[in-house]
Amino acid sequence: MSYLDRIRTLQSWDPTAYRPFRAGGQQVGLVHRDFIPQLADFGAVFQLSDSEVVMAPALDTPAARTAAMAEVLAELRERGLVPGWRDEPYAVRARWGTDPLFQMERAAVPLFGVEGYGVHVNGFMRDGDQLKMWIGKRSLTKPTAPGKLDQIVAGGLPAGIGVMDNLIKECGEEADIPEAVARRAAPVSAISYCTARGEGLRRDVLFNYDLELPADFTPRNTDGEIEEFYLWSMDRVMDTVRETEAFKFNCGVIVIDFLIRRGFIGPDHSDYVEIQQGLHRAPH
Repeated sequence: MSYLDRIRTLQSWDPTAYRPFRAGGQQVGLVHRDFIPQLADFGAVFQLSDSEVVMAPALDTPAARTAAMAEVLAELRERGLVPGWRDEPYAVRARWGTDPLFQMERAAVPLFGVEGYGVHVNGFMRDGDQLKMWIGKRSLTKPTAPGKLDQIVAGGLPAGIGVMDNLIKECGEEADIPEAVARRAAPVSAISYCTARGEGLRRDVLFNYDLELPADFTPRNTDGEIEEFYLWSMDRVMDTVRETEAFKFNCGVIVIDFLIRRGFIGPDHSDYVEIQQGLHRAPH
C-alpha cells in the first residue's frame, strides 16, 4: 500500500468504453457504451449513435434541457437505474467558469459522466508545534461510502450556490462550525480526477480549503451525515491513508494534498512527482 496507490485508484478508467455526451453543441460528459441502449426509448431527448450521445438540438434552452432530462431521469429511476436519488440538482457545464447548459439530479451525474464539483475542508488545530486533524466518520445511511472516513466537512456543489456560500452551509450542517469561523477557511488547491466506479464515471473537481480551528472547538454534526468525529495526530492520519482503505475513495487524496502542502511529503519521497501529477490531472 502507498500514497501512490490512492492516486492511481482515482485515475482508473477505460476511455475506449465511453462515448461523448453533447448538449447545446458542447461536450458535457461521457456515457458508457453499455448504458447507451437504456436511452433508446427517449428519442425526443437524445440522438444516439455508435460514436456519441447528443441531446436533441430542438432542446435549445437550459430550461428545455432541464425539463427533458428530468423526465428521462424520473423514468430511469422507476427502472431502478438511478440509485441513491438525492433530490439535489447539479448544474451541467462544458467546463468550470462557463454558463450552465442545464440541471440534472445529482445521483445521475456519474451515469452521464458529467463533471461534478465539490468542496472539502481540512479542519486542523495546533497542539504546541504539532498539527492534529479532525476526521469525520460518514453515517452508515449515506448512499456513497457509508462508514468511511472523511474530512471534517465535505459536500457536493448544488446548482445555484457559490463555492464559499456552500462551504459555510456545509460547515454549519456537518460540523456546527459558526459562520465567522468558516469564513476563515483558505482556498488552497483543486483536485481533479476521472475514475470508473459502481455508480458510473466520476469526473470531479474538488475545491480544497484549509481551516485552522480553535484548540477548544469540538465539531458536532447536525444533519445526520457524520456519525462521529476524531481528532488524530498527523502520524495516525498518514498511516491510515497510506496503509488502509478506511477513507472514502477521494477523501484520502485530499489528505495527501494537505500532506504535500504542509511538508509531510517532500521531494525526497520516491513517488513525489507522480503523486503531484496524479492530484492535478485534468478529468477530460
